[in-house]
Amino acid sequence: MTPDALLALWERWSRIAGVAGIVLSLVGFLINREQFLRSYLFAYIYWTGMGIGCLGILLLHHTVGGKWGLVIRRFLEAGARTLPFMAVLVIPVLMGLSILYPWARPDAAQDPAIRSKTAYLNVPFFVLRTVLYFAIWTVYARLLSKRSEEHDLTGDDRLIRHMRALSAPGLVVFVLTATFAFIDWVMSLEPEWFSTIYGVMFLVGQVLQAFALTIALLAVLSRFAPFDKYLTAQHFHDLGNLVFAFTVLWAYLSFSQFLIIWAGNLPEEIPWYLRRLGPGWGAVAVFLVLFHFAFPFLVLLQRTVKRRATLLLKICVLMIFVRMVDVYWLVEPAFYPSRISVRWVDLATVLAVGGIWLSLFFWQLRTRPLLPMRDRRLEEAPRETVAF
Repeated sequence: MTPDALLALWERWSRIAGVAGIVLSLVGFLINREQFLRSYLFAYIYWTGMGIGCLGILLLHHTVGGKWGLVIRRFLEAGARTLPFMAVLVIPVLMGLSILYPWARPDAAQDPAIRSKTAYLNVPFFVLRTVLYFAIWTVYARLLSKRSEEHDLTGDDRLIRHMRALSAPGLVVFVLTATFAFIDWVMSLEPEWFSTIYGVMFLVGQVLQAFALTIALLAVLSRFAPFDKYLTAQHFHDLGNLVFAFTVLWAYLSFSQFLIIWAGNLPEEIPWYLRRLGPGWGAVAVFLVLFHFAFPFLVLLQRTVKRRATLLLKICVLMIFVRMVDVYWLVEPAFYPSRISVRWVDLATVLAVGGIWLSLFFWQLRTRPLLPMRDRRLEEAPRETVAF
């Protein structure tokens, strides 16, 4: 089977899964609108985070110019180009603001903690910011994809410098907009609580899951042309090091937030963790400590693991799942603070939004060559057999 046929198959199955998920989600909406919106928000945050993470890695690659980014650049561009479509899927969230967010309800001004933040937490400004975030991300995704396509046609190395000049300041803009987006979409679910680390911590997690997805796809496609001609064990080693680095960074930020808040023992901050360490949620927290940090940390310390495609694939698949658990742990206790609650609508919305996102992703991926054309940096890569 050719890579294009494999991608077409994945696109077809993703579309089927998306349609099935949409049907189930509509049933959930008719049964319980409030529960549907809660589940939809979780699924939307997770899958939109894939596209946001892809854009962040793409900007990072063009800024630093590492050879590791060449072999996954088409994946990153395809993921970033899904963001305009995800902007459309945010509409149910915007329509359900008063159900999801306490500060958007008519009686919100009676709460002193919310009243002091009304200049920022109000519906018109929230919608305006969301539109602005997607507009900025879409512009960068389109500009970088367009320059990359032009380079495929012309081989003009000036375009590489143009992409670097665009990405360096763009990376700063991206970090700021993505940080505020996650503060708006997730942290404001509990407006009485705040953390200056939260937005960046959430962003690092989304970048990590985007790395996991792209590396997993690269490992699967590495046996096929054109990857078999250019891909080396060093590419996987470098990408494995990046997964390791972002895993450690996520753990550092997460523990720093926990340590500062827990040591401070302030009544307006501690309840956020008490909700996430209560019955059921505490077990999820332990799971995240073990499989979001400890296990991948120990495994990725080994050089042989990072240089073997199949082993790295397994780690990345695990990370994709663990990231979904982490997003659930961050979002859902805002609605169910006293106990863990996993509803069938949660799975239906993950299937719906995930099927839509993956079908868009594979469709975008099939519109371009899987590796950059006429980029001399690919030829400069040292030849070394990839170990499976």
